Amino acid sequence: MINEPQRLQYLEAMGLTAWTARYRLPGAAETPACDWPEEAPVPAQAPQARLQALLQEPAAPRRESPEATPKASPETTAGPGRAKALLGEAPQAPAAKPSEPQPAEPAPAAEPQRALRFSVQLMALEGRWLVLLPEAPDAMQQRLLNNLGRAAGLPLAAPAFQRFDWPMMEGLPVEAPLEEAREGLKAFIAGRGWHPERLLVFGPSPELSRVLAIDAERSEGLALPAWQGPSLAELAGDGEAKRALWPRLRALGQAWSAGEGGDA
Repeated sequence: MINEPQRLQYLEAMGLTAWTARYRLPGAAETPACDWPEEAPVPAQAPQARLQALLQEPAAPRRESPEATPKASPETTAGPGRAKALLGEAPQAPAAKPSEPQPAEPAPAAEPQRALRFSVQLMALEGRWLVLLPEAPDAMQQRLLNNLGRAAGLPLAAPAFQRFDWPMMEGLPVEAPLEEAREGLKAFIAGRGWHPERLLVFGPSPELSRVLAIDAERSEGLALPAWQGPSLAELAGDGEAKRALWPRLRALGQAWSAGEGGDA
């Protein structure tokens, strides 16, 4: 059983207002006089916080009254903040607060990559066949290319070459050098309005070979059928190389005349 001061404290902790009559009702018994214990003022708390304190605070031993016999053992009673003791439950230690999530450690920064550097000369035959040279042809090499095209029936002398340099801008971060170089070359081709059906390459280049990835007469880098022959510099100084190239050029000319874009 709790006394009146304790009852009022419980009501206050639960956010309930206790009302006290100002006047004695007719026929009501007199209110017994009692000493109200004076407690030190405590900082104001929200009702939920005070109620939580009542549920978590362990029971305290009850003071013995003067009339109690010396052999009587002290009993525990509920006081302020001891609701569980009143309900007959064993006091429990407050549950540990869940640990706050720790910020994830930043992932180690990836090592900077170097851009793949290359230059290439391009021209499109009527927008259908794409001709690539690793280097710009000089006057003699240009005449040779014109003669080869005239003999094979390919319009190699009609358009002018356009130069493409990669990277197009310096100082940009690089994550995948090969993939970015391929995408840059594709964007350059698309920006000219070309829709190539076949690729003709004169001469090897280590960097350009990686970008084009020609294998079994197909460029995996540009996803096109591909033909690759000797460089113009090699053809200009080697008559045997010219004679060996002639059957292949004639097959290309026949495929061009037939409007084919695939393998010759």
